[in-house]
Amino acid sequence: MGAAAVPQQNDSCLGTSGGIRPFQLQNWKQKVNRTKKAEFIRTAEKLKNQVINIEKDKRSHFYNQKCDFRSEQNMLEELENKLINSRKTERAKIQQQLAKIHNNVKKLQHQLKDVKPTPDFVEKLREMMEEIENAINTFKEEQRLMYEELTKEEKTTNNELSAISRKIDTWALGHSGAERACRAASGKVPVDKMMPSTLPEEVVDFENFLQQTGGRQGGWDDYDHQNFVKVRNKHKGKPAFMGEVLENLPARTQDEVQQHEKWYQTFLALEERKKESIQNWKTKKQQKKEEIFKLKEKAENISMLFHNKKDNQKRKEEQRKKQKLAVEAWKKQKSIEMSVRRASQVKEEEEEKEKKRQKEHQRQFKLKLLLESYTQQKKEQEEFLRLEKEIREKTEKAEKRKMAAEEISRFQERVENNVSRDPSRLYRPTKGWEERTKKTGPTGSGPLLQIPHRAIPTWRQGVEKRI
Repeated sequence: MGAAAVPQQNDSCLGTSGGIRPFQLQNWKQKVNRTKKAEFIRTAEKLKNQVINIEKDKRSHFYNQKCDFRSEQNMLEELENKLINSRKTERAKIQQQLAKIHNNVKKLQHQLKDVKPTPDFVEKLREMMEEIENAINTFKEEQRLMYEELTKEEKTTNNELSAISRKIDTWALGHSGAERACRAASGKVPVDKMMPSTLPEEVVDFENFLQQTGGRQGGWDDYDHQNFVKVRNKHKGKPAFMGEVLENLPARTQDEVQQHEKWYQTFLALEERKKESIQNWKTKKQQKKEEIFKLKEKAENISMLFHNKKDNQKRKEEQRKKQKLAVEAWKKQKSIEMSVRRASQVKEEEEEKEKKRQKEHQRQFKLKLLLESYTQQKKEQEEFLRLEKEIREKTEKAEKRKMAAEEISRFQERVENNVSRDPSRLYRPTKGWEERTKKTGPTGSGPLLQIPHRAIPTWRQGVEKRI
């Protein structure tokens, strides 16, 4: 009863606030169901046509290339046959599960046509509904796990195909790249032999390391190295990135990835030392330039004392104009930036309003669905209570009839007379007859010529003689 009170309160609140009528909600639900069903059928037909077209293209391509790659063709045909058999087995299993659920639903519908108001029948219906619900939930869970597994396999396959496709695209550039590398290697001279005295030691070590280990990619091609660096930066150098690198680069082994990681760590350390060395060299060079500039300034200041005052004023005026133009350009740039910032802010506000509107729409939609769920639950509960009440009333009536029958039988047993049968009583005179025949003498003084008698019934005639 407590569960029934909650939907009633919610229904009353929603009915007063939203004003949604039951038939409107039912029509809306049917319309949504029809739309979803039509969309699902269209999507299924579209996917079916795509599968048919892909199968045709695959067969035509395989049959055209069969003579060139016979062994590979045989392997692909075996794999295709295995996949076809697997799909058939899976389809048969799914159809069997759906047929079982369908049969259980049909049985439940058949039982509902002939409702019996007994607790056993209600319990049987409840067990059948629970069995159907468990079967549907189990089927949905199996399909969800299977879909997740297929999605994971699809992602892995797409990564492998993408990597192989890019690998094939770079093969065309392999020969020209190799020739350029050979020419560059033959024309290179070790850095430490070319300018041992002018370059810092860290720069020489870094260049020698690159020459000895295969350049800035460590002997790998540019695609593999860029993917390696991308995944490593994504995981910030943690060991967990090894697995994702192997997924993105199926042509590389785990040992190769580990060796490349060691090389890359050494590369980063030497490159950092090189940058620090170059930065120190630049700092020293800048200090020397500043010293030279200061000396030059002093010389210019001394020479400017001997220049004409008009030239100094003209130079200052030109400098002021340049500064003024620079300030105006800066203000204009700031104004443009401010306008762009305001426009972007207005756009963000509009997008935020649109998001809020969509969120409110979704909330109202969920509220409608909640109302529908509460209404359906209320109807089901009322129907269940009605059936339970009918069953209880019929049970009480049956009990009353049974008790009345028992009372009647007990009453009959209490007032019933058990008299033994005695056939000889038919031939005995009754008490009335005996009283009548006690005095049979004459009452008059004269002779009795004729004595009146009462008529004797036919069935009594001859009885007196026998007595």
